Amino acid sequence: MLDLLKTFTGSPVGALHQLVLPHVTLILYPSADTVVILDASTLDLVRVLNFGEIYPGTQHLNQTISCVAVDSAMKVIVASMDTHIAAWLLSGNNTWRIHSSISLQDSGSVTTLDCRSGLLSVGSQNGLSVYTLILENDLLTWSKKWEARVATPSLAKFAPTLAFIATISHHDDLVRLYSTTSGRLVQDIPHPRPVTDLIWRFSQASRSGDPALYTITSDSTLRIFLPVIDAPHRLQLHASLDLFSSLPFLVAAKLGSHSRKSTVMWLDKEVVRRTIKAVLASATEDASLQVKRLREIDEEGWDLFVRALGDGSMLVSAVANIDRRPPTLIRQFALSHTSSNVLSQLPSHLYLFPHPNVTSLIMATSTPLTTFEVSPLAFFDGQSTGLHLNAKGLDRFPHEESKIRRLVRTPAGRGVAVVRVDGGEVWRVIEGGSQLVRGRRWSNADHVVVLDGGKLLATYSSETSVLTLHSEPISTLTILSITDLFSAPSRTTHECIVGLTSDSSIVYIYIDSKPNPTLRLHSKNNLPLAQPPKVIIPVDPMSWSRDSSLEEHDTLLSISDDGELSFWIAEDGTPSGWRCTGKVKTGRKTFALASCSSAKKSVLVVQLPDGQELTIWDSKESEFASGLEHRRIFSTSEHINDLDWTSTPDNQSILAVGFTHHVELLCQQRKTYFNDDPAWAICWKVDIRNYISYPIRDSIWLANGSFLIAAGHQLFLFGQTALQKDQEPLFQYVARHNGPLEDYHPQMLLQCLLWGKVELVKQIIVALSLVVKVIYEDPTQDFHWNAFPVEQYLRGQHMTSNKPSKRYNSLFSTPQENSLPDETVFSRHMVETLIEQLETRPLPHLTPNEHAFLLVLIQTTLEIEEQRRALDANGLRYVISMRSFYILNRRVTSDPSSPRSNGAIPRSTGWRERLRYRDMVWAFHSESQGLLLSTSTAACSGRMLWSDARALGVFIWLNSVESLRAHMEVIARNEYMAGDNRDPTACSLFYFALGKMKLVHGLWKQAAWHKEQAIMLKFLANDFTQPKQKTAALKNAYALLGKQRFEYAAAFFLLGGSLKDAVHVCLRHLSDFQLAIALARVVEGSSDGPVLRDILHNTVIPTAFREGNRWLGSWAFWMLNRRDFAVRILVTPLRDIADALDIQVIEIGEPHYDDPSLALLFSQLRSKTLQTAKGTSEISGRSEFNFVLQIARVFSTGCHALALDLVRSWSFERPSISVPAPTEPPPTPYATLRRSLALDPKLRRRSSIMIDMDIASPASTRKVSPERSLVRAPTQETIKEEGDLLARKAGLGSLLKSAKQDVQVPEFNMDSFSFV
Repeated sequence: MLDLLKTFTGSPVGALHQLVLPHVTLILYPSADTVVILDASTLDLVRVLNFGEIYPGTQHLNQTISCVAVDSAMKVIVASMDTHIAAWLLSGNNTWRIHSSISLQDSGSVTTLDCRSGLLSVGSQNGLSVYTLILENDLLTWSKKWEARVATPSLAKFAPTLAFIATISHHDDLVRLYSTTSGRLVQDIPHPRPVTDLIWRFSQASRSGDPALYTITSDSTLRIFLPVIDAPHRLQLHASLDLFSSLPFLVAAKLGSHSRKSTVMWLDKEVVRRTIKAVLASATEDASLQVKRLREIDEEGWDLFVRALGDGSMLVSAVANIDRRPPTLIRQFALSHTSSNVLSQLPSHLYLFPHPNVTSLIMATSTPLTTFEVSPLAFFDGQSTGLHLNAKGLDRFPHEESKIRRLVRTPAGRGVAVVRVDGGEVWRVIEGGSQLVRGRRWSNADHVVVLDGGKLLATYSSETSVLTLHSEPISTLTILSITDLFSAPSRTTHECIVGLTSDSSIVYIYIDSKPNPTLRLHSKNNLPLAQPPKVIIPVDPMSWSRDSSLEEHDTLLSISDDGELSFWIAEDGTPSGWRCTGKVKTGRKTFALASCSSAKKSVLVVQLPDGQELTIWDSKESEFASGLEHRRIFSTSEHINDLDWTSTPDNQSILAVGFTHHVELLCQQRKTYFNDDPAWAICWKVDIRNYISYPIRDSIWLANGSFLIAAGHQLFLFGQTALQKDQEPLFQYVARHNGPLEDYHPQMLLQCLLWGKVELVKQIIVALSLVVKVIYEDPTQDFHWNAFPVEQYLRGQHMTSNKPSKRYNSLFSTPQENSLPDETVFSRHMVETLIEQLETRPLPHLTPNEHAFLLVLIQTTLEIEEQRRALDANGLRYVISMRSFYILNRRVTSDPSSPRSNGAIPRSTGWRERLRYRDMVWAFHSESQGLLLSTSTAACSGRMLWSDARALGVFIWLNSVESLRAHMEVIARNEYMAGDNRDPTACSLFYFALGKMKLVHGLWKQAAWHKEQAIMLKFLANDFTQPKQKTAALKNAYALLGKQRFEYAAAFFLLGGSLKDAVHVCLRHLSDFQLAIALARVVEGSSDGPVLRDILHNTVIPTAFREGNRWLGSWAFWMLNRRDFAVRILVTPLRDIADALDIQVIEIGEPHYDDPSLALLFSQLRSKTLQTAKGTSEISGRSEFNFVLQIARVFSTGCHALALDLVRSWSFERPSISVPAPTEPPPTPYATLRRSLALDPKLRRRSSIMIDMDIASPASTRKVSPERSLVRAPTQETIKEEGDLLARKAGLGSLLKSAKQDVQVPEFNMDSFSFV
């Protein structure tokens, strides 16, 4: 999602070092207090080694690494800072770990290092020393071998044979050779000019084991020193290569009079030889001149040298016969010369490395740092195409090694200011956010603002109180006591500047563009608040700064001492200049960090004793949403340092939470019925520990989803370019998780089914089958979906719509069964084919869980289509959820390696223990419960056990007491038959509840295998209508409780006639309130018994409030015959409902208004009975309006078309009296009642309203009922009334009067029907 695109780690000052590995070559150089390791072929960052890892005390010192050495054989890197030496080792898993360290005592600062095969040479201000690596107490340590007081070495290098050490010094022009074993000076080699580099040459072709030494002086002359035959420990000069010996005099003279006209490099003979052999092996044209030249180089064994010239050309020279002994007939000649401008500028150093492709080479230059791919055929032929530029580093600039303090960006993220300890610089974002280019810089400032995509810069000095705009010419403005400064979008040519002062004043500054950019103070005022805010921060403008129209958007967020968020927009013409657009009460008082996004999503970080609390708040606070969307506690080991927002093109917010070494990106994800995921989740994690051990100093979003991290003095730019096939860009990922859904997405299909759009779902499935068929038959085709028009979602559909009529040719002809192709008709064959194809090739961008649900919903749609005529709308909703529940659980537990699935869809997701209470409520309000019961039984393979009944909530939604008893007897029989041993204890609880003790006694007679048979037969032979036997049963129940046989104990409580104790066991010990309800309803023989009411009062309703489950609460109130509250709990805040109850509600959970089906249930119940109409009248019009908006917002997280359909078709009409027109005949009482109910259009077919309350009672639900009531006395009423509430109460009163008239049914009269 976010990949590392660019790193800005500083440019090398001098020479590079290399580490050649089997498959990659690394180049290294020091930068400040780090060693930077790059891939030589691409300059991609591999690792930054921090000297402070080994010496933490140096992290706060303004010191830099002076020397670096590499031991290629041991894969060890050694670096020095002052008198400290640190070493790192590349381990087998390609990770760098600390190897060893040395601290020099009284030796002065280290000036040069070289490391080879466990030997370390250290040059310091006091001389030269050699250390050997030893293992002491299981620790690698360096032991000093010898030390010599010599002129301070500036460079020291071991000979390949480790016999000598060659050194040079800035104090003279000598090359000194020392014996590695003793430190004795072997030879002084004078040079006419200062020596800048030493190169030891060792060749396997040489018959002697003595190496040659190449030296390079300041005039770029390379000298060749070879061993003396009679004294191999001494070297003598045999050849020299300077500019004039390589080029004709006139050509060399044209290069100018600069002291350094060229840079020379020896091409490692072994590296070149391997590459040339690989090229020759793959060459197809042996007769070409290029191939002949390479073959000659290989056969003759020449040493090759490359000289970069001042005009950008490159000269290749050859020296022959260096390996001849004695070294006679040494000759040099020019091999090739490229055209000019091959190099953009003359580098200080040249290097040649092996390439991962064996037929190519890598050439690197420093400075500037560049890397080329060398094609040997073309390069050694003098063609400019022989060098191909792979990557180029930035030019070095002053203070680039200064530590970074923070990052400041423009409103749109197209420019960023890097604030360092010593000034800073501006970078502009180019190439779609994948590259940064350096702009202007400044030396010192307390506050910095970058404007206009990085083209303008403003700095503020607290010492002088002057704001400076760095334009041409410079513009200044004096403003006192600025504590914060940031830029904001503006309708003018330039972005504006907003400043905050120490007294909480807000300074608004415009930049006039004519004739030159000039600062102008526009306003200075305070926010209209009673108390000064605790903090004022800018609202992130990333989203709306892209909008050219620049409509009004919030600019500031203020946070009060008590944690109230206030959003502000600048408004001219008002006394304060600011207008508040919304407030959110968070209750967070001591926050450490805060930030606000373009979409007005606010994040707060609060310090807690056990860590930090991060909360995300939405600005749309209402009675249906507290605004809190996400809450997470971080441990004390995870300290949050930074927060920053960005926005996608469709205004989805992404939050970056910065920690010490990583950044977590949080995005919002839609609520689904498939997963209980949080509203915000981590979508990506950016961890820089693989690159650098520095802590993150700051991180910030840039344009186009790029993300910039600052650590130490280095910058890391991450972007959305997906480097792996299984990744997708960040914005695309966020849109998929919270943006508009495709028509075929299971969330969309499920909502359409619940809201009665079955025909639309069938059309979507048919269209999906046609698309899937194409890609199934031709796997090379990409999946492409044509979205359905929004108008198809806005068409009115009903759950009971009939199937399409069959087509006929004539009046008496038979229907045309095959008038349409089978694949364009929703049928069983089409569905089965589609499911089989989707099993084989899942759809893209669906999670395994979503894909499983898609298949479930397709199959469920077919099944409900085949039996839909016998079910009402709520019954269909229950069947949809029930079918999905069982089919998905079967898929979860099935074998993922089945032949049909081919392992394409993982099954280990989505398991659920029961239906949601929402689905049980649909069945409860269904008028097809007999069919629902048989369908549920069939789903359990015809044998429903109690676990199945609890999972389906059967004893919650069955209304008929006779059905309850009959079904409990079925469950008792199935429980008994379930085990192979036919255990009577498994069914005793249910049979005792039914009063069938003799049947249980008979079952025990057949349980000869049971160890308790004899005692149970004797005990059950008693007459439990007698008090003595009941007491015995109760004693046994308590004994069973002690043995933790809770279910059997409940059965004995029933045997003893104590239903209340049996229910108590179910609630307390079995944690199964459904079992308690089932026992109470069956034993009491009604749905209004005292034990059942006690369960509802003291268990179910508190559970519903604690979990914020309005579905469960609505059902409980309906069972208690308080149907007014059953409606009100769907809309009214739970706290207001709890305050009106006469039972104690200790805990109230979060208000879960994230289920759109709440609106569907409310539209059904609000006018179903007089009580529900009464409850509806207690809900203000404003509350209902906000409720519908809240449900539409939930729909808007994916199902945008359904949200539009909801707000477009919702009816706010209430039960009321309609005054008849004078021309109409006098209404009958029945007609009056019909006109008094202005119902939802879907419910207007009702011809009557159920009278379920005492009509003579007062209309307000807040009065005390003569029976046991849930409502407190009027003096304790806390629910606030709005203006329209009184009018609706009056309307309800008229409705009740009309209903009272309806009770007086007139005498039956056939003449009233006016038959003709």
